Amino acid sequence: MKKTALLVIDVQQGLCEGEHDAFESQQVIGRINRVSDKARAAGALVVFIQHESKSGYLEFETDAWQLARGLHVEPTDLRIRKTTPDSFHRTELERLLNHHAITDLVICGMHTEFCVDTTTRRALALGFPVVLVEDAHTTEGNRHLSPIQVIRHHNETLTNISSFGPRVRAIPTDDLRFGAWQHSSGGDHAGT
Repeated sequence: MKKTALLVIDVQQGLCEGEHDAFESQQVIGRINRVSDKARAAGALVVFIQHESKSGYLEFETDAWQLARGLHVEPTDLRIRKTTPDSFHRTELERLLNHHAITDLVICGMHTEFCVDTTTRRALALGFPVVLVEDAHTTEGNRHLSPIQVIRHHNETLTNISSFGPRVRAIPTDDLRFGAWQHSSGGDHAGT
């Protein structure tokens, strides 16, 4: 039997308001809340991952480091602290997933082209199939690409990586069904 974990990456105050407020961050938080509610109802493990630096921006326990206002977190949810874009690198995440016999991951959060991308690729390399919640990850964008372009690019690129073996499937919040992976329009997303 497959077991799923939801990874909510870097949905933190400093990335959701003020100068570094990511694109549509409040709408993304709302979608992440719906996804995490579905995950908990299905008995999936919910893990909130927080990026931190030793000084300055996103320093541990500062206001910017805290999980974003409006994000629903339950006492049964787990937390992981990280210091690189890779949520597995020098963290307890892989051990935690193995301890809970997790076989599949659902990933959402911030920023698309950094921590979401890097963690997704590392998950594939470690053997975890991934569902990327296609409308529940976001970014600030950059001087060459708008946030929408970055998000669409990663939804397309990550789902086309096949060399790891496990694959990424992009599914929107409203179509996500934990345990069944069935698309409401009838598409076949079986496998978890």
